[in-house]
Amino acid sequence: MPESLMPTQLIHGYEVVIGFETHAQLLTRSKIFSRAATAFGAQPNTQACAIDMALPGTLPVMNREAVHCAIKLGLALGSRIAPRSVFARKNYFYPDLPKGYQISQFELPVVQGGEVSFFVEGEKKTVRLVRAHLEEDAGKSLHEDFHGQSGIDLNRAGTPLLEIVTEPDMRSTAEAVAYAKELHKIVTWIGICDGNMQEGSFRCDANVSVRKSGQPLGTRREIKNLNSFKFMQQAIDFEIRWQIAELQDGRAIEQATVLFDPDTCETRAMRTKEDSADYRYFPDPDLPPLYISEQWIEETQARMPELPRSMAVRFVRDHGLPEYDAAQLTQSPQMAAYFEQAAHASGQPKLASNWIMGEISRRLNAEGAGIEAAKVGSGQLAALLKRIADGAISNAAARQVFDALWAGEGQDVDAVIAAKGLQQMNDAGALEKIVDEVIVANPDNVAQFKAGKDKAFNALVGQVMKASKGRANPQQASALLKTRLGT
Repeated sequence: MPESLMPTQLIHGYEVVIGFETHAQLLTRSKIFSRAATAFGAQPNTQACAIDMALPGTLPVMNREAVHCAIKLGLALGSRIAPRSVFARKNYFYPDLPKGYQISQFELPVVQGGEVSFFVEGEKKTVRLVRAHLEEDAGKSLHEDFHGQSGIDLNRAGTPLLEIVTEPDMRSTAEAVAYAKELHKIVTWIGICDGNMQEGSFRCDANVSVRKSGQPLGTRREIKNLNSFKFMQQAIDFEIRWQIAELQDGRAIEQATVLFDPDTCETRAMRTKEDSADYRYFPDPDLPPLYISEQWIEETQARMPELPRSMAVRFVRDHGLPEYDAAQLTQSPQMAAYFEQAAHASGQPKLASNWIMGEISRRLNAEGAGIEAAKVGSGQLAALLKRIADGAISNAAARQVFDALWAGEGQDVDAVIAAKGLQQMNDAGALEKIVDEVIVANPDNVAQFKAGKDKAFNALVGQVMKASKGRANPQQASALLKTRLGT
């Protein structure tokens, strides 16, 4: 593992400090302050109304569903939902911002505080949140196919966003990527964002700085619009190395906004980074304060799905799973449902967890697919686990059965076991014969084992399993070998 990916460690004497600002595009049918549609992929400027284009005389009207999404996020993150919040104008000039300002929230955001917990290398980490505020998205500048000119598409202008801001609590690239994945899981789990990073529905900005251990925070550079977890890792890794190299060469870090180039795997400065004072925030006179009643919060809470962190606690309590297993199995509602179905039907929750996190996840990752694409159903997995638990087949044989099921060579577990002759050997006499033959055929391993070398014994067990074509019970084979060898 590259050193910059190692969790919470010093790199050349420097400590890495990372904070995140994430823009989650909300799943509303219309924009935050107008009735224009938010569907992705329409022809440029076909989903921009007079309000989005800031034509004279237009006024914004708050989208109630966007506020509802903010309440759901606050409940999911354990945040305080402000009973009163206000909107502000964030002033800056850019071609795709027709008003010359963005309607956002500054001093009184709708969601305040909260936290996100996740695992890195099996260790639990928690990142504190500063806030999550509602705001409108800007339009999009287009630079291709315009014969050297640029075009402006205002379809995205006014799309509702929640900007989620963390404290600078992360200390490695691994923690940063794990945090982003966990937040992505939460917003998609509760149904407020589709999480499509390629389409820009979930965009992450990473604030990265380095410092000598025990020193004040260093100067940060903000990496904008990271739209994949792979690019996120590469961008932060490069930025860490670049900043450390600059400091070691005696140059100061200048606060800046940078972009990541996936072709070169490097970051490059786009502009000097602004501070909040540069945006000249002031309350938006066209929008009254946003009031959220306790009744609305309670009604939303009553309709919330079981959250992944609550479900993980239940998996630990009810199924006896380690915290790490429970966290991995609640990566999506579909995976959690698959596990519960397999665990209940087989009565083997830990075994189900091992297979889902191991063999099934390995194959799905190789195919770039989710659990819903698994070619072995939860019922089939449960039947297989039952046969492992009752000793009908060995673990090695179970993998052969699983391979056949995944390849579509059968649907019924017992039928596949019978067709391939994989029933575990229960004939004590036959097993004794195989053990005796292995001892005679492997005198060197026998001598090494009697000399105290445990690896030689494992080799003998392996020979028994090979001779039995994987049908011998490994525990019985081990016990019989020890008896025959006088130990």
